[in-house]
Amino acid sequence: MALLQRTQARNPDDFPAMQLFLLAIVRLAEPVALTSIFPYAWALVKDFQIGDENHASFYSGLLISAFSLAEAAMGMYWGGLSDRIGRKPVLMLGCVGTMLSMIMVGIAPNFWVALFGRALGGMLNGNIGVIQTMVGEIVTRPEHEPRAFSIMPFVWSVGTIIGPSIGGMFANPHETWPRTFPTGSLFERFPYLLPNLLCAALLLMSIVLGFILLEETHPDLRPLRVQPVQWCASEETPLIPSSSPQGCSSAADSQPDTYGTINGAGENWDMSFTEKVTPPPLVKVWNKRVVGFIVSLCIFTYHSMTYDHLLPIFFEDDRVAAFQTAKAHTIFPFYSPGGLGLSLRNVGLIMAVDGGIALIVQGFIFPWAAKKLGTYRLFLLVAVMHPVAYIIMPMLLLVPKTLLYPAIYLCLTVRNLLTIILYPLLMILIKEATPCPSALGKVNGLAASAAAACRMISPPIAGFLYALGTRANCPALSWYGSAIVAVAGAVQCFWVPRAQNDEPSEEHGIVRGKQSITVTPTEVVFHNSD
Repeated sequence: MALLQRTQARNPDDFPAMQLFLLAIVRLAEPVALTSIFPYAWALVKDFQIGDENHASFYSGLLISAFSLAEAAMGMYWGGLSDRIGRKPVLMLGCVGTMLSMIMVGIAPNFWVALFGRALGGMLNGNIGVIQTMVGEIVTRPEHEPRAFSIMPFVWSVGTIIGPSIGGMFANPHETWPRTFPTGSLFERFPYLLPNLLCAALLLMSIVLGFILLEETHPDLRPLRVQPVQWCASEETPLIPSSSPQGCSSAADSQPDTYGTINGAGENWDMSFTEKVTPPPLVKVWNKRVVGFIVSLCIFTYHSMTYDHLLPIFFEDDRVAAFQTAKAHTIFPFYSPGGLGLSLRNVGLIMAVDGGIALIVQGFIFPWAAKKLGTYRLFLLVAVMHPVAYIIMPMLLLVPKTLLYPAIYLCLTVRNLLTIILYPLLMILIKEATPCPSALGKVNGLAASAAAACRMISPPIAGFLYALGTRANCPALSWYGSAIVAVAGAVQCFWVPRAQNDEPSEEHGIVRGKQSITVTPTEVVFHNSD
């Protein structure tokens, strides 16, 4: 009853800050679960002695990608289930499943149990698609969308700080703090249990807060309220508008022609129709721009995930002392043996700082750059520059130890400047390329599934290239492989057609693809650029 009163009391025109905050807490489940294993995955595989040591990078890639594989396979099922039983139960079940899977990884006696635990976590976690749907259902005003949809990428960056820092700092605590965790303790027997328990505790907190405070957003299951007017035509739109609560035009069916006001430019306008509105013609959802930007997202997700996978392996791999005095015929980059030889704890701290750099880029540099250059031009710039982030990483082998950490943070800054800017740009461009709002969920669903599939295949391939390069005294081969994929992404982005009109008109026009709806104080007119 209290929840119903709170829901009815909230003004639907206000920005839903509290509900988005609760969704953000629940959203932390996926990045924490996905990234907490990054710092110690390679060490875990070596402890389990799967294959020879040169294949540890490949098996650690399998361990990481198992989560994304199961998540991609089950994503549509959880989305359909949320349509039947509600969004909130599916979210809570996803957090519980992820929490149990992390405990299973922590107490795994061998590699295969740990692999099953990772797959189970992805199988039970359908949160990403459901949360995207909930954000769209919570945010009812178009002017709130940019602010609302930027929250979840920000939360992902927070998760990439919390997950790796916990995994790196608390893995194998018996070696780090032998007095606190003495010989014979539980955490000596299970050296990777403590970081998984800490992440599970964070998930438990999100479950409690979400269960108590989070509102159901399913149109048929939430408390009755006035639905926003949103109508557009696509190839799946019926000729006669539906009166169902889920229909786009249900709120307008029972209103007279002179109904309503529109809040725009800081004032209320009376909206009277001088003549009947003619619906726009049917539009094609899967146009070249939508498909092109989804392909760009897939390429970016692939090489970005290879970076996340290779980074801790490269940092922890043994340093070859004789590299600096190698013979003349062994020329870098064809001869680049070993890694940086850092400890597991130092790797966790570096990855935590890496997440902090990402927050700074996303909070300050991205808005400024987008405003100065524009969305599309900034997209082209960072896509073309992306191969640099992979080419400079093997050069850390040439840096003296006294300058190693400044050089590491410089490389991470370059990478974050490119990656953290490119991802939200792709989300914005995909949304702008979608021809009508009713197709946005379908487009985002395909984009999320395609990106998850790329996250699935990239770690094993990168690990295989690292193992292959290790046998040839050139682990840098894996970094150059990612650079080649980034070059392909830079070339592909120029094939995506650019929209002719992608800015709001002077009369408060909203442009989507080839259609626009111009709103003036006296009339609403549909336009079609064809």
